[in-house]
Amino acid sequence: MAHRKLVERELTEEGPRRSGGVTRRRRSVTVNVAESPLTWLHAHGHLEDRLYDAGERLRADYERAQLAPGVTMRWDPVRIKGGPDRGLSPTERQIAARERFGGAIDAAGKGLEDILWRVVCAGETVPVAEKALQWPARSGKLVLKLALDRVADFYRIG
Repeated sequence: MAHRKLVERELTEEGPRRSGGVTRRRRSVTVNVAESPLTWLHAHGHLEDRLYDAGERLRADYERAQLAPGVTMRWDPVRIKGGPDRGLSPTERQIAARERFGGAIDAAGKGLEDILWRVVCAGETVPVAEKALQWPARSGKLVLKLALDRVADFYRIG
């Protein structure tokens, strides 16, 4: 189950500040900032459980491998509960996760790793990833599903 961290966000306006001489009211919405784009797609019925689980496994390996760029030195130990690396030293866990992550990305195939990394690991929404990759609108979800299907096969998720 996904964690919830609700915050108020002001909606950004597109277009002029005034409409017909009247200033528009500011509006805000409550958003769950702890919800990833992958979780959103799953919660709204765009991803079946198998594909969601594959994405979560890939993200977990990405985080365990500590592949994200760091801004500063980390002095605290990484604590990962259980998982496939039980009994390994922290360095061995990191190496094993890096190997699994690399294998999953390779299994997705050439051209599919970009959408996987952007949506699953970097947390970009599908429209933002499509724009960054210069893809047509509404093509990213289909390509993401293809990539996640291959990742699910790699992780042997039935």
